[in-house]
Amino acid sequence: MPPSTSFDVLIIGGSLAGSASALLLLRDNPALRIGIIEKSTHFPRRVGEATVEVSGYFLSRVLGLTGFLNETQLTKQGMRFWFATPETRSLPECSEVGGRYLARVPAWQVDRSTLDEEVLRRAVVAGAHLLRPAKARNVQLAPGGTQTVTVESANGTETLSARWIIDASGFTALVARQQGWLRPNTDHPTTACWARWRGVQDWDNLDLARRFPEWGAACHGIRNTATNHVVGDGWWAWFIPLRGGDTSVGVVFDQRRVQWPEGPAPLGDRLKSFLCAHPAAAEILREATPIDGDVKWRAQLAYTCDPIASDGVVLAGDAAGFIDPFYSPGMDWLSYTTTRAVELVRRTLAGEPVAPLVNAHNTDFNRSINRWFDAVYRDKYAWMGDYELLRIGFQLDLGMYYLGVVSQPFRDGPGALRDPVFSLPPSNIPYRLMATYNRRLARISEKRRRRGTFGQANHKQRYLLNGFLPDRSTGKPVLRAILSWLALELREGWRP
Repeated sequence: MPPSTSFDVLIIGGSLAGSASALLLLRDNPALRIGIIEKSTHFPRRVGEATVEVSGYFLSRVLGLTGFLNETQLTKQGMRFWFATPETRSLPECSEVGGRYLARVPAWQVDRSTLDEEVLRRAVVAGAHLLRPAKARNVQLAPGGTQTVTVESANGTETLSARWIIDASGFTALVARQQGWLRPNTDHPTTACWARWRGVQDWDNLDLARRFPEWGAACHGIRNTATNHVVGDGWWAWFIPLRGGDTSVGVVFDQRRVQWPEGPAPLGDRLKSFLCAHPAAAEILREATPIDGDVKWRAQLAYTCDPIASDGVVLAGDAAGFIDPFYSPGMDWLSYTTTRAVELVRRTLAGEPVAPLVNAHNTDFNRSINRWFDAVYRDKYAWMGDYELLRIGFQLDLGMYYLGVVSQPFRDGPGALRDPVFSLPPSNIPYRLMATYNRRLARISEKRRRRGTFGQANHKQRYLLNGFLPDRSTGKPVLRAILSWLALELREGWRP
């Protein structure tokens, strides 16, 4: 222990959100006394391996990890989606949506255990004091005063104090649960099952290209290092390759639409059986097996926290809330919550009034997460299993993301990450547009189910995009996607 158990900032959790918070605070003020409480002796591999464009910006241009990421992780090549009907028998018969070329804006597929260790190492080098392994047991908040944390470690039980606590404990959400701030999102009852696998086929391997030459030649980029999504009615699965040869594969399903297979078989066997009912997954997982002891299950994924900050504590990363892993938004949320948490702590320690900053923090992030869910994820599992509906919705979602979100840090610099998605007044119209078309696609999907036409285009269709850029050039493909949606409304939206 240091001579004193008193700190300026105590951070609960040493993985990415916590260690990045420490690193950014110490870059701004190396004299700060920062303690990191990390329960593990080493970080295990964890779900959340895919970054997207905003989190890629945060990791590379804010934290300065570009060299590390290029040396130790895989460059991500966008997202792909695979669909099937009962008549679909092989991979090339599956309908496909994805990019035709390589991605233009950097992102990575990351092994979180190595990434988290590296950022924590840098935080310690910068001057953070690491308590590891040590477990935070109880947090006592004193608004405007000194916060205390009871910690268990090899030294026994002791009490640490700080003016500020940053809770970066992930899904544990220690402070939110202890204070009664955590709210499950019962409008979005999703469950996930996942594992790391060995023996997963490379989507770009020579055997597939020889057996299905037209299919192999259709994509001019790389399929394998994309996040490949195998999609069904009410569920989707991810395939994320990791450096070293393992692949993260898991499924997320809406409990209202999907009945998970029960029975005495091990969870990993049931996961493979569920996935291999889809021809694309059956091909890629043909010789694959989940790694022993690495099959995980998590129910009721979505939750919010209210408040996210008070005078003396602020939540960051998954400890501040979680919506859904579809489109991999979790590390974007981490980027915003970490940036703003650091800003809040830095400014109040410098003497600025706390109450206005805390109020603005809660207003912005509560608006952000609620609108994010409403605009992108509400009832999405109703229509994501239909090739035509997802093709239109994905183009609109991705185009709006590039126009209104990705463009901000590339244009305005790291300071843009202080303002979370949908928190600023100019986002009102895009929010309402996105909420409208997502809701209309859900409505049309239910009409298709009643007519027996849902998923009819899931067989032998392919739509390959040329890609987007974080500038005005993305406006044209967004406009084309809007016109496709309006054409769909003219064709089917009027049906009773």
